[in-house]
Amino acid sequence: MSDNNDRMYELEYPSPEVSGQTAGGPTLIIALQGYADAGHAVEASSSHLMEALDHRLIASFNNDELIDYRSRRPLVVIEHNEVSSMDELNLGLHVVRDNDNKPFLVLAGPEPDLRWGDFSNAVVDLVEKFGVENTICLYAAPMTVPHTRPTVVTAHGNSADRLKDQISLNTRLNVPGSASLKLEMMLKDKGKNVSGYTVHVPHYVSASPYPAATLKLLQSIADSADLNLPLLALERDAEKVHRQLVEQTEDSAEIQRVVGALEQQYDAELERYWNKHPQAVMPGESDIPSGDEIGAEFEKFLAELDTGADNPDSPSSESDASEPQDSPED
Repeated sequence: MSDNNDRMYELEYPSPEVSGQTAGGPTLIIALQGYADAGHAVEASSSHLMEALDHRLIASFNNDELIDYRSRRPLVVIEHNEVSSMDELNLGLHVVRDNDNKPFLVLAGPEPDLRWGDFSNAVVDLVEKFGVENTICLYAAPMTVPHTRPTVVTAHGNSADRLKDQISLNTRLNVPGSASLKLEMMLKDKGKNVSGYTVHVPHYVSASPYPAATLKLLQSIADSADLNLPLLALERDAEKVHRQLVEQTEDSAEIQRVVGALEQQYDAELERYWNKHPQAVMPGESDIPSGDEIGAEFEKFLAELDTGADNPDSPSSESDASEPQDSPED
């Protein structure tokens, strides 16, 4: 590890266990606050994982090397004429275990204001140190989409497995840079599997918490990384906010016209995408099993039939035994 990395972060000692029972390294989730976080979906994703699952800090980054406090001033409490507390800005790497005790990593906290290159090098160093197999960076963008349609997540990256079940925008885009995007580029240059998931948040609710976007991001992570994540509370929150939006829409003819126009645009765009990618799984649809998966299930079904035929105690065997047998003709 370089001197720059020595100053950039500090490892916890003793270090918590990262490896799991399955083959391959852990997945790393990058959820940095402060950039492309419409509906607070990125910050809420990391917060939900930390609150709902067992987690341990592995490495903490040096704020004084990375944060310009003038750009993100922490909240200070003055009580009885004295400064009593100040919010901590914690940028750190955590090992988290899902409901099945499978480990994955989460890098969460404020996006660095400074030294993106050194920060990215430090994260790459940690990726190599802990044998990370795949990295997923989270984003949330305000888009002209209605709350009345399924939430969309678009994906980009160099890992085909991470993109196969996601909608991708196969075009050229010019977007403002971020520490996460810088990190994506450096991981790609190092030959690491990396992808970015962007949830599309209705622009008219992008300034407020929008749990449907958080839920969709975490569902995408769970499907992609084969993780069992606790999402029931988010589902309830998303449904509650949806009901509130429905009520507000019903009370205003003007809002109904706006939402109706957005629905037409959404449906047309999704139809165009489906015409170009007929095998894609559209938002709101269940994943269609592959031919191999169907074949495996059919083989399992046949094996169970064979087992039942060989088992004299099985219901099918008893039924067959009770039926009279035809006598062979002379």
